[in-house]
Amino acid sequence: MEYTAAQSGFRQQHNMRLRNSSMDGSDGSQLFDDTSATGPGAQGVYRNQQAGPQAAGGLPGQSLLSDPMSNLAMAYGSSLASQGREMVDKNLDRFIPVSKLKYYFAVDTVYVGKKLGILVFPYMHENWEVSYQQDIPVAPRFDVNAPDLYIPTMGFITYILVAGLALGTQNRFSPELLGVQASSALVWLIMEVLAVLLSLYLVTVNTDLTTIDLLAFSGYKYVGMILGVVAGLLFGKLAYYLSLLWCCAAIFVLMIRTLRLKLLSEAAAEGKLVRGARNQLRMYLTMSIAAAQPVFMYWLTYHLVR
Repeated sequence: MEYTAAQSGFRQQHNMRLRNSSMDGSDGSQLFDDTSATGPGAQGVYRNQQAGPQAAGGLPGQSLLSDPMSNLAMAYGSSLASQGREMVDKNLDRFIPVSKLKYYFAVDTVYVGKKLGILVFPYMHENWEVSYQQDIPVAPRFDVNAPDLYIPTMGFITYILVAGLALGTQNRFSPELLGVQASSALVWLIMEVLAVLLSLYLVTVNTDLTTIDLLAFSGYKYVGMILGVVAGLLFGKLAYYLSLLWCCAAIFVLMIRTLRLKLLSEAAAEGKLVRGARNQLRMYLTMSIAAAQPVFMYWLTYHLVR
């Protein structure tokens, strides 16, 4: 009985010590804070603190777009850009008629094939008049007699390439020499067109020929020049002279039959006798323009074939 009482007293003292230690531990520092007692109010404050800067300032771009000065500057800048574009288009069309250039490049494969055939064999072509639709000439792809700039442009580029090939076969090729060849051909073309314009002004010819028309007619000679140089490279100098002679005669006939409808009077276009000093001057001018084409053809190609 005494042993039992002593054991029960020891157990009571041990339980009291555990309770006291647990009480002391609760008053000390804890490893993690208890946030369960904060409640929804504290969580709402925390959320408001996070959303505060975004709610106050919003997105960065919104403040810029909402600024009336920024909107005014953007509108002013767009108006200046549109005015500058209109000014550039107006001045460009004044010096370089883009709308007219589109007409001269309105070609297709059929037109190019037929036109090249006329440039080489003009003797069998009968109708040389340009077709009109409501006083406006039709596009070149609908009329083989209409002048174009596609063949002269491609002919000029091909002539420069063939000239480089010819210089390379003679071990004389250099970029500087090729540049001189291209620049000289371009200068001679411009001088030819300017000379024709001056002659038309001095003779006082009222014609519907434009500068672009003269540029197109003067550029057709590059086709014969290419054929002559290629024939000379393949078959020798004799083939060059024969093919160039044929092409010179072809371009002479082409220019006569084309320009007489533009420069001579209607009576001369119909094949009647040309009378009067002014009509004679027009006839001489037509003959001079046609005769100048073989001279330029020989001058720009004779040194390429040896």
